Amino acid sequence: MDGSVGRLGAAAVHLFTALGTVCALLAMRAAIELRFEDVFIWLGVALFIDGVDGTFARMADVARRLPRFSGERLDLVIDYVTYVFVPAFALLQAGHLAGLIGYVLAAGILLSSLYHFSDMGSKSDDYCFVGFPAIWNIVAFYIFAFAPPVWVTAAVVVLCTVLTFVPWRWVHPARVEKLRILTLALTALWGLASLWVVLKGFPANTLAKLVLAAVGCYGVALSLVWREPPERRDKKSIDI
Repeated sequence: MDGSVGRLGAAAVHLFTALGTVCALLAMRAAIELRFEDVFIWLGVALFIDGVDGTFARMADVARRLPRFSGERLDLVIDYVTYVFVPAFALLQAGHLAGLIGYVLAAGILLSSLYHFSDMGSKSDDYCFVGFPAIWNIVAFYIFAFAPPVWVTAAVVVLCTVLTFVPWRWVHPARVEKLRILTLALTALWGLASLWVVLKGFPANTLAKLVLAAVGCYGVALSLVWREPPERRDKKSIDI
């Protein structure tokens, strides 16, 4: 009985992860109808699911109980749709990517992200992403929140697309143990500011922009100053 219950629990975790596709569908519908605040509400729900489903998967021991079903593949499929495809479509729909150049830039988002998702070396041993980690949902949210000129948006898209192929390590904020309290506090502040923006409407007000800009700069700074923990460097030296 325990084995059956355990497998049902593992299947429920995968179902929870799969709800991200439903969020993507609802976000697409909102983008088609030009309800861009709703787009990011649904993408935010998908981001939340993606952020907590790994914990549930470990608790339910899904890899052992459902070895034939790959949660990693499921994550990749959903992440591509919610992190990449829907945001690119929303940028086009809103006119932030305009004309033929806009379609070329959107194609660059889709194609470069496929490279990132297919790259077996896109994650380092110290849990960093190698190359821009295709977080176009975040990039698109900032573009909607700040509403920059079209040429600025184009420059940002080109920069992020190029950085996909540059082996610069982008740290996952939750992995920075020494700054975890500060990072979690800023992440919570960012979440509140983002929620305020989507509830009040785009573009963001000045205070929200200041919070979003400050936390965004903090996140980039983490990647600039991040150094691999000594114990992992020592382990690599031994392995070599």
